[in-house]
Amino acid sequence: MTDRVTEMVVEERPEGYSGSSGGSPREPTSARESLRIPRIVVHAFCDSPEAAAAIECAAADRLMSRARVAVQSGGVAAAVEHYNQTPTPDLIIIESRSQHDAFLAELDRLAEVCYAGTKVMAIGSTNDIAFYRDLMRRGISEYIVAPVDPIALISSIAGIYGASSTGKLGQVYAFIGAKGGVGSSTLAHNVGWTVAHKLGSNVVMADLDLPFGTASLDFNLDVAQGVAEAIQDAGRLDEVLLDRLLQKCGDHLSLLSAPATLEKAYDVQDGAIEQLIEVAQASVPFLILDMPHLWTSWARNTLISADEIVITAVPDLANLRNAKNLIHVLRQARPHDPPPKLVLNQVGMPKRPEIKVNDFAKAVDLKPVACIPSDAHLFGTAANKGQMVAQASAKGAAVKAFSEIANVITGRQEAKHSRGGYLGLGSLLGRTPKKPA
Repeated sequence: MTDRVTEMVVEERPEGYSGSSGGSPREPTSARESLRIPRIVVHAFCDSPEAAAAIECAAADRLMSRARVAVQSGGVAAAVEHYNQTPTPDLIIIESRSQHDAFLAELDRLAEVCYAGTKVMAIGSTNDIAFYRDLMRRGISEYIVAPVDPIALISSIAGIYGASSTGKLGQVYAFIGAKGGVGSSTLAHNVGWTVAHKLGSNVVMADLDLPFGTASLDFNLDVAQGVAEAIQDAGRLDEVLLDRLLQKCGDHLSLLSAPATLEKAYDVQDGAIEQLIEVAQASVPFLILDMPHLWTSWARNTLISADEIVITAVPDLANLRNAKNLIHVLRQARPHDPPPKLVLNQVGMPKRPEIKVNDFAKAVDLKPVACIPSDAHLFGTAANKGQMVAQASAKGAAVKAFSEIANVITGRQEAKHSRGGYLGLGSLLGRTPKKPA
């Protein structure tokens, strides 16, 4: 076992990577998370390979997933020639290494072939306020001094369209298991409940495991068509319909449950989950996605677009391999975001050989944010009663771990409550599970 684990240790790390939990070459800020790029078409014409590479890097960022970006060389001359025959897009990015007057003359030629409504962002080497004012008088939307930073470029595009936090309220947290049966859904439900009850924030929990989801069981609710109806015709989904589909689980927590039936196959259309996320984000501060253990285009795209990703694994070889693959793919697809959060579950299960926590962390090159000890009786009792773990027993390492994970992903501290336990606890204790309708 030890030899197999050693083989999986990462030999080469990305340049600049710190190797610690939550570390990355570039740590995102709250300002980055508030950015929102609309559905636009962007054409970039570059004078240098460095600028082209930076724009392509920005285009690959998850925040640019709604935009269609094309990059080519040739600068302003190539752009003018191209748009003599083709309508201009929503946004043109122009790089020129020409100086003041020559640059302005190039932009004047570009203006002759631009359609009304097209926005232009200029990239140049001149850092002068008089030059900047000349650009603004010509109607240039933004000017960036080279070299181009991909994140700054994304921020500038968002600024041009006024697309900031005013259009995006909520953060998206996706929970996925490295392997089936590792407790990812249980973790998602308990962390979501903790955020809602202990931090006092509104949370929507979406169970995306349509045929086998357990959220309705864990929250002691009737099975409903919440998620299935929301994505059936994504074009008609709005805040009013979403509110009708939600099931209340207390003052601050609402559930979009899975139908959990096998009468039909659940083929998710492209864009359906994206529309659900967009509508939910405009309604609540926190959206938690309970992801199924599968790897389809919609599941991959949903993970990549999430603000935070939590991978749950148990300390065995199959989980190590799968977690390592997931972490690698997500780091490659999200170069400007921190790596996913790793949680090791069922640690110390009696009579089960397992990989040591430090060896697991070394092999996947990521330190766990929490290690939850095995407690089959507590977790089984909570599941059979349709309760959260904290409702079955307010004390214990697992409850503390859920609070720590909630604080890590939200960046918030627990709200102070009066004596008597968690908010809404009294109304939920002692209930027997309802029979599915």
